[in-house]
Amino acid sequence: MGDGKLVGIVLVSHSATVAESVSELAKGLAGGGVAVPVAAAGGRPDGGLGTSAELVSAAAASVDRGAGVAVLTDLGSAVLTVKALLAEGDELPEDTRLVDAPFVEGAVAAVVTAATGADLDAVATAATEAYSYRKA
Repeated sequence: MGDGKLVGIVLVSHSATVAESVSELAKGLAGGGVAVPVAAAGGRPDGGLGTSAELVSAAAASVDRGAGVAVLTDLGSAVLTVKALLAEGDELPEDTRLVDAPFVEGAVAAVVTAATGADLDAVATAATEAYSYRKA
């Protein structure tokens, strides 16, 4: 993408600590190059476990740089929260996409790919392909 716009990444977890930790891991493994806009949307506004539509919306708005926003989630109700926001149509930036990917490996792949200036399709594909990473 020669226009300088970057895909933003939102990591939605039931735990603020998990979301922040995966965000830091992904950004750290992406190296010292381009700083990809990544936001963690973990837990409830009161600090408890769960998901929050308000936190997801705010996170997505904070990473929107005009090239789309990839949203990765950890568990079932996080997926439902994002799907509900997408269905509403005006709660998330234009070109926001829920990406079906493993949370940790997908986040790393998404951030590394976004750091190259890749478009939303390429970022989503890289994250989804993380399902095929073999560990044994």
